[in-house]
Amino acid sequence: MDLIQPLIVQGAQMFLALALAPALIGFVRKVKAQLLRRRGPPILQPYRDLIRLLRKDVVLADNASWLFRAAPYMVFAGTWVAAALVPTFASGLMFSWSADLVAIIALLGSARFFLALAGLDVGTSFGGIGSSREVMIASLAEPALIVIVFTMALLAGSTQLSTIASFMASNDVGIRISLGMALIALLIVALAENARIPVDNPATHLELTMVHEAMVLEYSGRHLALMEFAAWLQLLLYLSLIGCMFAPWGLTTASTNPGGYLVGLAAYILKLIAGGMVLGLFEVVIAKMRVFRVPEFVGVALMLALLATLLRYVSSSQ
Repeated sequence: MDLIQPLIVQGAQMFLALALAPALIGFVRKVKAQLLRRRGPPILQPYRDLIRLLRKDVVLADNASWLFRAAPYMVFAGTWVAAALVPTFASGLMFSWSADLVAIIALLGSARFFLALAGLDVGTSFGGIGSSREVMIASLAEPALIVIVFTMALLAGSTQLSTIASFMASNDVGIRISLGMALIALLIVALAENARIPVDNPATHLELTMVHEAMVLEYSGRHLALMEFAAWLQLLLYLSLIGCMFAPWGLTTASTNPGGYLVGLAAYILKLIAGGMVLGLFEVVIAKMRVFRVPEFVGVALMLALLATLLRYVSSSQ
């Protein structure tokens, strides 16, 4: 009986990511439409899109291999597990020992690996362009994310998200320049990894600008639904990661009563709303940059992360 409540809370956090990811992307689209003085689609439209895609038949190319068929399930599973590990409304849950930043980066890297292979499998020019650009961006974004993890580990003494969230919520943090640099670097990585403006425009299908859309261009039906759902989960993951590490306010512990969980859930939803509004506003006022400028943009995140780690190491050694 003592295991029932922890299992329920852990399961609620896992399925909360599935429930809120489409609503988050719908909210971002609604904010962008309102800022452009348009009505825009309803917030629940992504749910309808998923249902519509799941009802359609899958159309496969003649030369599609087993990898092309299995990639959507691998990408979705890896992204969902990574998103479910990030503490949302409570920390210190039953599986909090596995909520490690290194494990999350590994899961995201595995999902990206299968996504890039799926873009190359059919042999179309668009898929090849999208996969090459995705790998090019990841070659700078992943090292930046790993260095950010080093910075947080030097501060909190652990790479587990529950420990980092507890440290950031304490009074021992103070004002640190290294944390500001790490936050800016993580924001840049989040934009690059989710193919958002200024790195990529998720609303376009022009072959000269596509990154993520080029890799999933040959998918249809339930396969396309899984790919789109995985992309939405990844956006939710990064917003949850930023909220967990840099704004852990309202995050409860596993030993609280049900009322504490409701408070944590309300705080988490408010964080998602704030993050969605900031993202929508940023994408309206900022134009997409040229593809050849993307390495410079993501390289700034790597340099900031390295400086943050260096500053933290030097300050701790004194």
